[in-house]
Order: sequence, then C-alpha cells, then structure tokens
Amino acid sequence: MALEKAKVFTIASVKGGTGKTTTLLNLAGAFSLQKKKVLIIDLDLYGGAIALSLNISNEQDIYRLVDDLSSNRFENIDRYLVKYNDDIDVIPSPKDPRNASKVGSKYISVVLSKVIYRYDVILIDTNHFLNDITLVALDASDQVLYVVNNDPANLKNMATRIAIHKDMEQDNYKIILNDASHPGKDQFSKYDVKNILKEGIDYIIPKSFYLKNIDKYVLEGSILTLNKGVSSKHRKTIEGFKNMATSLMKEKK
Repeated sequence: MALEKAKVFTIASVKGGTGKTTTLLNLAGAFSLQKKKVLIIDLDLYGGAIALSLNISNEQDIYRLVDDLSSNRFENIDRYLVKYNDDIDVIPSPKDPRNASKVGSKYISVVLSKVIYRYDVILIDTNHFLNDITLVALDASDQVLYVVNNDPANLKNMATRIAIHKDMEQDNYKIILNDASHPGKDQFSKYDVKNILKEGIDYIIPKSFYLKNIDKYVLEGSILTLNKGVSSKHRKTIEGFKNMATSLMKEKK
C-alpha cells in the first residue's frame, strides 16, 4: 500500500488513432518494472479498450462502482479492482456501452479518493472529446500526457488545446509525439511540429516501435514493455518508456 498520494496521469488526445491507449499500457508496464503499484482507470467509457487489450474481466466495471456509490451500496473498493499482475490493477470501462452515459462525472472524484493512497501511480485513459468526464480527469491530474501523431488535423487541434491550457494558466501537461502510429508518413519534420504546436515535444515514440503484428499481442493480453519476447529492435524504445516513467515520477505534483 502506498504511504503517499498516488501521482495521477491522464493520457489524452485530441483525435482518435494516435496510440493513446497503447502508450498508457506501455507506461503501466514501465512503472510495473520499477515496482510501482499501478491503477489504470478506463474513462474511455464507450471504448472499453483497456479490458480488451489486457484480456481481463470487466464484470465489475466503473459503471457498477458509480452505481453502487450513488445508491449507498458501496462497501469496499476491492470489489471493483481487476488484477492484471502483482503490480497493475484496473477499473474497466462499462461492459455494456449503454451504461456509459450513466456514469456521472461528479463521482469520478469520489472514486479517486477511494484509491489515491493505495497506489503509487494512477493512469487514466480518456476519449478525445472534452466532455464532463474528461474535464474532471484533467482537473484531477498531476500531469496530462497528450499523445499526438504527425497528422495535420491532429496537430492543429492540439495547438488549440495547448492555447486553452495557456489561457487557463495551466502548465501541467506533456506532449508525446507518437511517430510509430504512422510509420510511413513524414508530413512534417520535428521542427515543423514544434512550430505548429508552438510548444516543445517532451517525449518521442520512434517509428521503430511500430509493430505489424500488434494484434497478436492484443489477443494475448500482453503489455509490450513487459513482454520478454519482443524483438531486440524494440528494446531501445522500451527503455525509452522506462526513462519516461522515471522522469514523470520526478515531476513535482
């Protein structure tokens, strides 16, 4: 059990298909390798990608947790935690997507209060819309990690999101450029990306991390940073995720 408050990182994007969830899972693996106790909360409520990617049960999901909280049936948070390994637990998104709209944003802070002292790290997955749920997650975060790729629409939308943060005098965000999501596309150089965003790039996931057989790992429920069978050419990028995790833990809350 963690003795201090967990560090809360929300993994966000402004467009689908940037590799946001894959980035979150690899970071979870990197923290796990550092013996950090990790909780993943899947607030991409209509997607359910975390449970699917990890091959875990989502019988006890965020909807059931919030429903029990709102109906005074809640007894113990352990009932809603799904174990992936000794270091990583998950609160999945709703098993039935029809229940996604029933997850009230006002209960997200309550959920966080139930787990904040039990973990070293809490990783929150979101969708790319600025809805009430996402806004609560962003507000609760020590750091927001935006995953972008080399795509014009993505970069222009990200520039707008950065402007919103600056207008609100918020600087608790990092930019992760995922070059592996479109390995054959080089529309902009790194210099161009920085000019479009008017912001520096904090971390880069290189093209070499692209996997043609990514479906194989999803079917196995495998996190790449924890998979010893990943080819040697990907080991350097895995070290990059470990370094990213170390760097993020050093950031001030």
